[in-house]
Amino acid sequence: MEGISETPDGHVIVTGGERSLTYAPRRVTVDDGTVVAHESQGGAMSSVWAADLGGPFFVEVAHLGDGPVGGELVMTVTHIGPDETRRFVALGDLWAADLPAAAAQGWAVWAAAVDLALGLLDGDVALLGTGVDGAPLTKDDVEDLHQRLLGALHG
Repeated sequence: MEGISETPDGHVIVTGGERSLTYAPRRVTVDDGTVVAHESQGGAMSSVWAADLGGPFFVEVAHLGDGPVGGELVMTVTHIGPDETRRFVALGDLWAADLPAAAAQGWAVWAAAVDLALGLLDGDVALLGTGVDGAPLTKDDVEDLHQRLLGALHG
């Protein structure tokens, strides 16, 4: 059955007409055995990977920069329907409801990656994942995170 579903552990499953994949914040696994991970996580991808899953789904996975862990992947799923085209974005661990207690040197890179991710959220885009207090993630949540990161960096 074609569709997009989220699991309780934050993974996203996209099932197209021919293939399906499972997205995790630092790893994408396709049912044909393909594994996509950033170089820093032992994978071969440096910036972008794309796949047509068949049917109405086209997937792009990008490394926009490191987040709190490193090697985080952002996934954009385009669903092309007969009457409309819809995009879905999964930010994985680039999104965090709370900042870690101690400031980290890599937060400038994280803020830059979140800034790039905000560019993916223009127009009619559905964010996958959970925002503050378990509510669906919104662009406002991501903009708030970006401002908190900048505030932590620049006081």
